[in-house]
Amino acid sequence: MSTSLHTPVSSPSSEPSPAGAETPSGKGAKDENFPVGSFLLPKHLRPHVAKYYAFARAIDDIADNGALSPEDKIKRLTSFDAALKGEPGYGGEYQKAHDLRESMKETGVTTKHGSDLVAAFILDAEKSRYASWEELLGYCELSANPVGRYLLDLHGEDKSGYRYSDALCTVLQIVNHLQDCGDDRRELDRIYIIEDWLKEENEDITVVDRDAVSPGFRNVMDRMLDGCESLMSDARKLPSALNSKHLAMESAIIVRLAERLIQLLRKGDPLAKRVALNKVDFASAGLRGAAAGFFEAGRGAA
Repeated sequence: MSTSLHTPVSSPSSEPSPAGAETPSGKGAKDENFPVGSFLLPKHLRPHVAKYYAFARAIDDIADNGALSPEDKIKRLTSFDAALKGEPGYGGEYQKAHDLRESMKETGVTTKHGSDLVAAFILDAEKSRYASWEELLGYCELSANPVGRYLLDLHGEDKSGYRYSDALCTVLQIVNHLQDCGDDRRELDRIYIIEDWLKEENEDITVVDRDAVSPGFRNVMDRMLDGCESLMSDARKLPSALNSKHLAMESAIIVRLAERLIQLLRKGDPLAKRVALNKVDFASAGLRGAAAGFFEAGRGAA
């Protein structure tokens, strides 16, 4: 299962692509924190996953381009959504949207899973602070959960599995926000740290401008990770809720990567040094997760 497409912020290109609508950052699947369309997925579905990723990467790059005004971002993003929905008047500069629309038509997957991502990135252009845990979860419903839902639909899974994929995708989004909190602030002035919880610690958003995590910020991080741990109780059930062994294996691997990243963030300081998974983490999760997912598939989440 692929997850959140929010990657470490780098200096984006200030120039649109030759096509005129995109502002490519140069990032690709290799830059993501978690597998994107890995070899574990059925071969005949990988091209469709690639088209979904290409669309998501294009609109994410627009949202993360610091050289664009919020109004320009919203205009470009809205146009991508219109092209995805098949509205007339959108040409080759929106080819990734056209490709995804045709892919979704072929596979019977709703374009809502693309439109929701657009809505999340429009929200990024309009909103840069989150006061409560509930607000952040609402953002994740648009920015992360559609990815898991897309994959479930693509594999013909029952929609009852959304509950478990939503939990996993939300966790991945939130831990990614914690990993990148300093970069998000410096590059885009976005803060996904809960403001109300910071206030309870007599802190404010400037905590992410420091060179090290303060005790108050550590308490807020731990509360956010506690919330992630609660969500993991559902996320761990995802492989069993799936009928596809391929998707169950990939999901089980990502569950283990999420667990490991939560552990690392409990101990690490994302302001002093980026907290990230290493090759050993990926290898361990891959071996254990693939085996577990193979045997768990089809057993039922209950």
